[in-house]
This record gives sequence, structure tokens and C-alpha cells, in this order.
Amino acid sequence: MEEKMSEEVRETKESRNFIEEIIDKDIADGRTTEVCTRFPPEPNGYLHIGHAKSILLNYGLAKKYHGKFNLRFDDTNPTKEKSEFVEAIKQDVKWLGADYGDRCFFASNYFEQMYEAAVKLIRKGKAFVCDLSAEQIREYRGTLTEPGKESPYRNRSVEENLELFENMKNGMYADGEKVLRAKIDMASSNMNMRDPVIYRIAHIAHENTGDRWCIYPMYDFAHPIEDAIEGVSHSICTLEFEDHRPLYDWVVRELEYPHPPRQIEFAKMYLENIVTGKRYIKKLVENGVVDGWDDPRLVSISGLRRRGFTPQSIQMFVELSGVSKANSCSDYAMLEYCLREDLKLKKPRVMAVLDPVRLVIDNYPEGQTEELEVENNLENPELGKRLVPFGRELYINRDDFMEVPVKGYRRLYPGNEVRLMHAYFVTCTGVEKDENGQVKAVHCTYDPATRGGNAPDGRKVRGTIHWVNASTALPCEVRLFENLVDEEKGVYDKETGELNLNPHSLTILKNCYVEPALKDAKAPDSFQFVRTGFFCVDSRLSTPDHLVFNRSVPLKSSFRLPAVGKA
Repeated sequence: MEEKMSEEVRETKESRNFIEEIIDKDIADGRTTEVCTRFPPEPNGYLHIGHAKSILLNYGLAKKYHGKFNLRFDDTNPTKEKSEFVEAIKQDVKWLGADYGDRCFFASNYFEQMYEAAVKLIRKGKAFVCDLSAEQIREYRGTLTEPGKESPYRNRSVEENLELFENMKNGMYADGEKVLRAKIDMASSNMNMRDPVIYRIAHIAHENTGDRWCIYPMYDFAHPIEDAIEGVSHSICTLEFEDHRPLYDWVVRELEYPHPPRQIEFAKMYLENIVTGKRYIKKLVENGVVDGWDDPRLVSISGLRRRGFTPQSIQMFVELSGVSKANSCSDYAMLEYCLREDLKLKKPRVMAVLDPVRLVIDNYPEGQTEELEVENNLENPELGKRLVPFGRELYINRDDFMEVPVKGYRRLYPGNEVRLMHAYFVTCTGVEKDENGQVKAVHCTYDPATRGGNAPDGRKVRGTIHWVNASTALPCEVRLFENLVDEEKGVYDKETGELNLNPHSLTILKNCYVEPALKDAKAPDSFQFVRTGFFCVDSRLSTPDHLVFNRSVPLKSSFRLPAVGKA
């Protein structure tokens, strides 16, 4: 029994990621008594799939260790921040299932404490007011191979620095005229430790504090203070902050917080050939290339939601992507796989015709309509059944008929018999064309004995096609999406740095039809359109009088999960 238990413990330990191993050790060593994590977005745009990884990782850790999870807005840069972004971020975090309860905070709530922290550093001789311009500070900073030069203002007295910093706070100087810098080491091999700027002047109103302040803390100074004030035990951030960790530790150490938070870095989530950078997404929105931050072609969380992705599918994707210290790229096809896996047993399978042509059953009684009982999902009987109307005239997809069939074609062509899904066998007898030679109607006969899709005499057909009843079908609009960028050219133009946009990223089909069972469909309802893919009702464009469906994901993909445990 003991041997079996030790094996289980070993397996559990081996399955933990490196962050959990660090937290386990901190708990064992007594460094941490309660785990507290946070997601700290800057409200200067909408969240994207990379943020989803951070949200779910931080929330998952808090939940696993029975700790706390904070949502905190790092609103220290009023030039780019909007309340619109704050509300959108709250919605996205909640939608993903990360419950922060009443623990929603703002960096701006701590501006007074940050100011006092800066004063404390000045009193300790660890910060000074500098009159160098931004350009001069960069020149004095040095290079990766050469040390920086000390500012001529570095050795001002404590008293002078206190007076100048108070004057900065009182609005006595213009933007950029002075800054407050930490006094660390201009010869440090880490550029972030070469007397970094920790406060700058910005005469601009703040969304939260109004005109109360005209000086604002820099992120690298504010962030560790926010974590320490909130009792964050582990500050989980992405790899680009690894070089900033010595400064993070310096701030909490010099300010003498009794329980300093610990910064841990992990690799960002990248998607191959997909635009994820907030700066690029913002540009696409501002230039009208997309119809907003929630455009279904974007991997913003709101865009994924509008396209029909579910929190569960994104959670699965994040889990499959894993947590590591090494940067890597995930395939968008894996994200689509996760959505299919989540939806395939949950959603009804309905018939929709996206490129309609009329099918006339010449020997079916005129004016007659019957109702066929159909399983909503053959793999999940719990979804029940529905009644589908059937009549003499139907719509089928145009590519389900071919006047001169190619080799291997199994659907309708003159003389061929196929199955109408859930209904009858029909045999093509002819075709009508318009003056341009375009097929406008296909004629056939049906076998009344094959109701339900099987022949009493045992004969088989090789093709099955779907349909909707012409007199009861609902007209709708369907929107199909491709990658926003041209994958053959790559995401970015190497010469200009601009995006290589795909001109065919959005296809709008106006004259589509769906079963009448969908008449009350509304966002976020989604369905599997048989033989086509998963579709959802568009949350922005769809109305009761004009249904609009977005294709969330096609039915098939070349993506497969790698085999586990095989040589």
C-alpha cells in the first residue's frame, strides 16, 4: 500500500509545472503561508488569447492552492487608457471563468502610497530628481558592452530632492522637464538597473483620479508596490520581464515590505501566422480593416467569443499548450480542435444550405408537407429530437448536383439515386437552366417506401445530401472566415513591418437557408451545420428578422494530438 501511494505522489509531483514546484518549495520553506496571484492588465486595449493563458494560469494557481486571485488594472499611463477597455477586460475575465469576487483593484488606488514610497527612497538616498532629457538619459545609459555615465544631478542632497519632487507633484514643471530616478548602479550589466526612471511628469487627467495628479509612476516601480500592498505571494509574468526581476526585487527590498512578493516568469503564448500583438490589433481596428476589437477574425477574447469559441475550449487549449520557460509557437488548428472537442456532443446538428439551388420532387403530392422526426445529435441522445418539415420543393447545396459528374462523384446527377438526409431516396431525372445556362432547378422522383432513409428491399445508395424545405426554410446570412493575414507571405512584410493582409479573410453569403427550428436562435447559440462546420449566431449583426451566423470552425482539420506513450 505504501509503495503504491508513493508512486501516486511521485506521479503527481512529476506532472506539476515548474511554477507549481517553486510554490510548493516556498510553502515548505515557510516563505509563503497563503498563495495570492493576480492578473494585471493595462487598460489600453482589449485582451487576446495570450492574456487568456495568463488569466487561467494565475486563477488556476490560486484555486489549486486555495488562495486568492486579484484582477488589478495597471492604470499608470493615462495617455492610452479608457474606461471602455476596463469594462471589456472585466467581461472577458469573468467569461473565461476566473472569479475574482470583490478583489478588483486599480494601481491608481495606490498613487498616494506610491508617492510616499518614492519619498522614502529619496530619504534613504536611493532616488534623485534628474533634469536630463529623455534623449540624454538614453545617451548616458551606455550599451550592453559599455557602462553608463552618472547623471550630473545624481548627487543632489536629500533635502533638494525632496523639494524638487514635491514641486513636480505640485505641477511646477512642464512635461519631460524633470524625472525621478532610482539610484542603483550605472555600471550594472543589467540595463534596467542603471538608475531607471521611476516617476515622470504628465499633465493629463486620469480616468480614475481626474486632475489629482500630474506625476505618474513608471510600471517597473509601480508594479512591485501594487503586488506588495495587495499581499500577492507570486507575481507570475511573461519572459520579457525576466531582466526586470532584479529591479522588482530591489524595489520591494528597499521599501522594506515584510512579505515581499516573488516574481516568476513563463513563456508567452504565440500562435503561428496569427496577429496577436495588441499594437497591431489596435491599428487594424483604428484603420477599419476589422469592424472592432471583437471582429471574429481576431484572436482577441471578445473576437473569439463572437466567433463562437467557448471558455471550455480556450481552457483546453491553454492546458494543451502547457507552461514552460521556453518560447514556442502553437498551431491555430489546435485551438480549432479544442472547440470541436468541446462542441461535438453539446450542440444539435441541423441542416443549412449555404449556396442554394431548388430541388423539385415531381412525384411528391403538391401542397403536402410532412414532418420527420430527427435526432438532434446522434452521439448524444440526451439532446432529444426535433421535427423537420419536408415537402415537394426543397433547397440543396449547388455543389450537391453535377450535370456531368467527375470520377468518384456520389451525389446528384442525371440518373443517379441518393439519400436525402433523414428523408427519402430520390433519383435525378432532369435539370432546368436559366438564359445564362445556370442551373435554377433540379428535378427528381422519390421512393415513398424509403421514408427515414432506408429501402425495404435492401438496396443501397452511395451518396447522402442534406436539404431544407423551401416553403418553411429561414433565410439567413452566413459569414465565413479565413486567416486575417496571408499565410504564404507570412504575418509581417519584412521591408515595411506592415501586416500581409489576406483580401479573402471574410466571405459573406447573403442567400442562405436554415431549418425553421432555428427561428428563435440568438447569440451566443451555436449549432453544427451538417457537413459544413460549427456556426454561432453573431452577437452584433443578427436580429430576429435577419439571422446572421458566423462559422466558428470547419468540421475537419489535419490537426491531430500527438500520440502519448508511443516510441
